[in-house]
Amino acid sequence: MYNYISIQPLAYNNTPQYRPCLLPSGNRNYTIVDKNKVDFFVSQKEAALPYLADILSHSDNEAQIVETLHIVNSMLDDGVKGIDKMYPVLSRFNNTTSPNIQTYLAGIYRKTQVPDAFGPLVKMLIQNSMRPQTSNFDANEEIGGAILAYISDRFRNQPQR
Repeated sequence: MYNYISIQPLAYNNTPQYRPCLLPSGNRNYTIVDKNKVDFFVSQKEAALPYLADILSHSDNEAQIVETLHIVNSMLDDGVKGIDKMYPVLSRFNNTTSPNIQTYLAGIYRKTQVPDAFGPLVKMLIQNSMRPQTSNFDANEEIGGAILAYISDRFRNQPQR
């Protein structure tokens, strides 16, 4: 789904700049992100969430959205709290047809288990099945996995009858 690159940051007026992410293309079926940038935001923990939410609220740039979703996903892996509260911002992308955005969004929903996200995941899967996408990978794998995680967790938490 992604690959880290370890490179020196670009410099502009002697100020380090991060490299923009590269979306999947050609035979590469993963996103390349600047590990330094991801690590910086993950290290900021909950303090970085308002900034990331602002990017997701206003950006229409697919690469910037994917990179930000990747950072949010990495924060989840690092145990950052409060990401489930970002659902109103994340839900902006529930109707996207971008397999890149869908893949990261489904991964985040799988980890946060926000109840409101189940329906949009099912809708995404059905719409993708009716209009197959041309992409370097199948976003439906992550979407289907997220749906199964919701169902599995739901039944795991039910008392035995």
